[in-house]
Amino acid sequence: MNISIDASLREACPQAALGILRYCGKVEKSGAAFIRRFEQSMEALCARYETADIAKMPHVASTRKAYQALGKDPHSYRNAAEAMLRRILKGKGLYYINNAVDINNLLSVASGYSLGSYDAQKLQGEVVLKRAAEGEHYLGIGKDSYNVEYLPALHDAEGAFGNPSSDSQRSMLLPGQREVLLVCYSFDGAEELPALLDAGEKLLAAYCTGYECLERRILE
Repeated sequence: MNISIDASLREACPQAALGILRYCGKVEKSGAAFIRRFEQSMEALCARYETADIAKMPHVASTRKAYQALGKDPHSYRNAAEAMLRRILKGKGLYYINNAVDINNLLSVASGYSLGSYDAQKLQGEVVLKRAAEGEHYLGIGKDSYNVEYLPALHDAEGAFGNPSSDSQRSMLLPGQREVLLVCYSFDGAEELPALLDAGEKLLAAYCTGYECLERRILE
């Protein structure tokens, strides 16, 4: 799969990088063992942080800064890591969707990076991370229309399908044997991305039946 970062986005966000893991596996409801692990992680986060600490976390802060550089208000459009951490620290917890998305979310709250997991077989042509155009929208997950404009968004031949805040219905993962594109969005360089992908592979090997890595790389 050809994936790149647009030159104009690199100019606005010089430390933009992507951690990419493309894999096959069975997407299904998360099991009890994984849910216990996730809940233990949430308890540890609540013991360690206060809500006021979230915006100061390095990867959250760098994503907020990238939004500002591209012309998007990071207060109105919180990145996914920040939004999930706020729910956890307020005692609201998270919804469990399926094993692929739940592993994605555990990696996100544990690291402060925003991640997205997409059905690779629903994507067309080359994939590019670029600044979404003025007025650009898509059908969001749980949303009729999501305003993508000026967000750093992944695009394929059919348009935008994912970003660090909220993803599209078009690329969402449904139950069954799937080819998944997991993307970690970084705006403070690639130094910590290998360790995050290592952690992702370990979780997938443990909690995703038939996990097979097809591709792993880092773009910077």
